[in-house]
Amino acid sequence: MGRILAIDYGRKRTGIAVTDPSKIIATPLDTYPTKQVMSFLKQYHISENIEEIVIGMPKNLQNNDTDSTSYVRAFITLLEKEFPGMPIRQVDERFTSKMAFQSMIDGGMRKSERRKKENVDKLSATIILQSFLESRI
Repeated sequence: MGRILAIDYGRKRTGIAVTDPSKIIATPLDTYPTKQVMSFLKQYHISENIEEIVIGMPKNLQNNDTDSTSYVRAFITLLEKEFPGMPIRQVDERFTSKMAFQSMIDGGMRKSERRKKENVDKLSATIILQSFLESRI
């Protein structure tokens, strides 16, 4: 069985989360420099067999594109080229960073750890993935 992988794409850093092989639990994986993320995804797919990719689509409160939307769309095009036939799903990512930050506070994470943007990025990817999993029920 393969996994579902989620991406919180950023111009500098990209957060990654994955499911367990049963596709029930979303878990943060890591954050990678965006320039290196495609190489990581290819290697991860070889070792873990990604069956589906979920990517957060940035929208504003009026459901319109943001400044980041065009970068995410360009990355989706690259994913489609590198992983032909792979289902790539888009999920609304509004408020995921705020939700991730709040979950770090609720989980008792120290302030010094909460300041690390990498932690917010990988938790945001996890929230995107969990949202996707819940939408399939």
